[in-house]
Amino acid sequence: MIDIEKARLDTPSCENVLHFNNAGSSLMPVPVFNALQRVLRDEYEVGGYEAARRAEDDLQAFYMEFAGLLNAEPDEIAFVENATRAWDMAFYGLHLKPGDRVITHASEYASNYLALLHQSRRLGFEIDIVASDQSGQIDVDALDNMIGANTKLIAITHVPTQGGLVNPAAEVGKIAQKHGVLYLLDACQSVGQINVDVAEIGCDILSGTGRKFLRGPRGTGFLYVRRGIIDQIDPPFIDLFSAKWTEANSFTLVDGAKRFENWESFVAGRVGLMEAVRYARNIGLANIEARVSALGQDLRDALLEVKGVSVHDLGLKKCGIVTFKKDGIDPALMGDTLRGDGINVSTSQMTSARLDLEPRDLKALTRASVHYFNTQDEITRFVEAVKKA
Repeated sequence: MIDIEKARLDTPSCENVLHFNNAGSSLMPVPVFNALQRVLRDEYEVGGYEAARRAEDDLQAFYMEFAGLLNAEPDEIAFVENATRAWDMAFYGLHLKPGDRVITHASEYASNYLALLHQSRRLGFEIDIVASDQSGQIDVDALDNMIGANTKLIAITHVPTQGGLVNPAAEVGKIAQKHGVLYLLDACQSVGQINVDVAEIGCDILSGTGRKFLRGPRGTGFLYVRRGIIDQIDPPFIDLFSAKWTEANSFTLVDGAKRFENWESFVAGRVGLMEAVRYARNIGLANIEARVSALGQDLRDALLEVKGVSVHDLGLKKCGIVTFKKDGIDPALMGDTLRGDGINVSTSQMTSARLDLEPRDLKALTRASVHYFNTQDEITRFVEAVKKA
């Protein structure tokens, strides 16, 4: 059980705003804000280098906390400035060549698919789109049947930006292991609201962000790379932190996932993200997942009772992201209207999810995303605001 009263006391912003935009950027709890401010204050008072020295224990704890969160090893974790760059650091380092094939799904996020198109144009590999089943999630049987000798990578998104779908990541992992294919999972929208276990999922690479359901600062992200495959990835760039300059004309990469980091980084943000992970682990990810899933479904059910409202989330399993439209109101205008009522939401545009929304003839959707500190009273208030819009 989660102590909701304490969670809301730790999130004083709840008193000022109804925040249903946790899939965009969640509200930081007090301990995270304090950790961030502590380092910034040290930077102000004694300088950045000295502040980093004072924060050394917390900077090292970052790897331990993430290892505990994901059921990984500390040397399999890297800090990266955002989720897209974390994904890129792994993907752009893969040795793909003409004739190779990469499998993805219609739920793929724009930045990832643009990177696939970019590298396909440069390197000559082919992109395959695995079919969806009747629920809209990845068809695991179809995935199994489409893998061939030239398939080198499965790159999918766990939870898409444009809906509540939760793809069957562990089932995909079993298929990847069966065929010996690398598996890259974008967990940007799942880590923090779902209990993500890389050993259970079976992914080789996983990327994510701090600002969303982990409730950390902006400008923070992370990358997991399994020990056994790390030498199959050549980092797209290196510096004096990720590599050692051993002789005038030679170097070696550092051990572990730190080879995907760079020396200069957002130190306060890294400490804040560490504190956010620690805060989430103290609550318990299984507890968080259960509550967020229940609140998300309650919101869907309540919205479906509103005349003219349609809900557009796919999948057998759904999470805390809820996407909807109301007849006669542009989704962006709906967002502006709700913000005028002190309610935060986002708008999902076709340009961020073209493979999914274009075939469904959905140019945009209003996206509401709940977290464990949200309440049933807030759902009621939200639905009343949608009725009046």
